[in-house]
Amino acid sequence: MTRIYLDHNATTPLRAEARAAMIEAMDAVGNPSSVHAEGRRAKAIVERARAQISQALCASGADIVFTSSATEAAALACAGRTLHGSAIEHDAVRSWVSETLPVGPDGRLNVPDPASSTTQLANSETGVMQDVQRGLALCDLTQAFGKVPIGFDALGIDMGLISAHKLGGPKGVGALVLRQGLDVTAQIRGGGQEMGRRSGTENVIGIAGFGAAAEAAQHDVDAGKWDHVEKLRNILESALEASSNTTIFVGKEAIRLPNTSCFATPGWKGETQVMQMDLSGFAISAGSACSSGKVKASTVLTAMGLGDVAACAVRVSLGLETTEDDVLRFADIWAQKFKKHEARAA
Repeated sequence: MTRIYLDHNATTPLRAEARAAMIEAMDAVGNPSSVHAEGRRAKAIVERARAQISQALCASGADIVFTSSATEAAALACAGRTLHGSAIEHDAVRSWVSETLPVGPDGRLNVPDPASSTTQLANSETGVMQDVQRGLALCDLTQAFGKVPIGFDALGIDMGLISAHKLGGPKGVGALVLRQGLDVTAQIRGGGQEMGRRSGTENVIGIAGFGAAAEAAQHDVDAGKWDHVEKLRNILESALEASSNTTIFVGKEAIRLPNTSCFATPGWKGETQVMQMDLSGFAISAGSACSSGKVKASTVLTAMGLGDVAACAVRVSLGLETTEDDVLRFADIWAQKFKKHEARAA
């Protein structure tokens, strides 16, 4: 059975460009902090990746601080600050902030005080995108980077979070994008690497892959490749609607990421759907994948007012290699499972 991967918001397959850059970086034996030729070669790899990411983000007026993940970058950004947020934030951010901002049923929120607030550009579960106000203290760019155009300088925000494995880079490397002139309190102290913001020898191999993936991803955005993915997402949702008139498509009336569909069928648990589709050869999810394998009712969907239906939601997230045959096969198998569910519930 050929499996079909439809969980790209959890993690994406490694891009060929990233793989090639990582293999090349494996031959760089030096420490980036060393001043000899070998060290300078390793340092050059790190700085090239920094420049690639900066260019992809249109962030010439920002510092790129490499970390082990977007989660670590969130800790670096949030520690020592009082930030207002909402229940739709990723746990990596939400655990640091006060949940004071109300969320509308479409998954969008109003930020009355940007200078002391954080929000996402795009939600990982629903794909719903926010209007980012200038002066925002922190914006989670993780899901949007590599799928939609982003101009960090033009957004006028203080800090942004990004992660390599969400756009075809390796797992285990992320970055804090920091407006020049703004400082943060180092959470990992030691040798003073990353401009004194994050000590520890840089993950040269992972960083090389991150830079190459960011450059390649931005080329795909510029080429309009995600427009085709959006069409596939719409084909999928139309096919599912034809099979069930009770299924709710979350955030459908809002602007969403082109690849994301979150839908809930009352009475049919999301966890059950994930397992049934997995056994049929499809990888999907029930909410965020960053909860140590736990499957529980989504705090995002609960905040949007879905109530008990939140536990019945699943997320399908497509990639650039997803085909029309893939989404139609998924819709067909899902419809068969739904009919069996209805029969058992009758």
